[in-house]
Amino acid sequence: MESLTQDQKRYARKRPMCGHAEIVSTVLLALAGVLSSASEAMAGAITIAGNGPELRVVKQLTRAFEKRYLGTVVEIRWDPSFHPINMVKSGEADFAVVGQTDPDLVAVPIAWDGTAVVVDFTNPVKEVTSQQVAAIFSGTVTRWSVLGGNDNRIELIDRPPNQHIRGTFETVLGIAGRIPASAQVRRSDQRAISSVVGNGSAVTYASLGVALDAVTYGVGVALLIIDRVEPAKETVKDGRYRLRRPVLLLRKKEPLPAVDAFADFVLSKEGQDIVEETFVRYSPLDK
Repeated sequence: MESLTQDQKRYARKRPMCGHAEIVSTVLLALAGVLSSASEAMAGAITIAGNGPELRVVKQLTRAFEKRYLGTVVEIRWDPSFHPINMVKSGEADFAVVGQTDPDLVAVPIAWDGTAVVVDFTNPVKEVTSQQVAAIFSGTVTRWSVLGGNDNRIELIDRPPNQHIRGTFETVLGIAGRIPASAQVRRSDQRAISSVVGNGSAVTYASLGVALDAVTYGVGVALLIIDRVEPAKETVKDGRYRLRRPVLLLRKKEPLPAVDAFADFVLSKEGQDIVEETFVRYSPLDK
């Protein structure tokens, strides 16, 4: 083999280094361009307000959204005393997580959630009709013996009027404004369920996802069968279980890139997979 000249040796040493540097530089520039483009398109902050049992899902959606769209920041403002719809209208929030529509805002349906009627597991009453649930919570029926239970006075555990779980519960049962003022009020599903444990006279209502978790983890409660339909995700999805409510994102009508992107993300397969861990996936065909 012929030996290389001095010029050929110098060229052979320099060429690989030059080629590697060019490749690395090109990749870095391309990556920087992608990241810069994504950050610029999604720059800004989104605020989500709520007061119900959706907080865990909203946190999961937020983390996944921020991971996908670098440069976005999502703030969650959550408290049982909040009025999320008012916060959107006043500009304090971009989204309100609620269960009822508002004529001034755009509704984005993202899930279904059942509303479980919860009693202590020792209560002999295991099955009721929706009309009987309405009679219980409107104060028309005041003793469990009327329903085949013990001769105890029914103790109502209600929810605050600003929370959408109460609004949809009253609407479905046709008892809006008729829950007695004497009913005890609990601000969260967990506290409402805890108030029933060990009290065979008490009854409350709560998010089905939270109530099912309570049963799974051995909390001493039972979920009433209503109209011969078990409270379960499957029966909520197909509509057989009447006590269900939509989970909605309400927003203003004006388009905003980051707000639009979050709504689209929640409805994407990735977003709906997160939603389905707790609630029921919302289909466009659902009514």
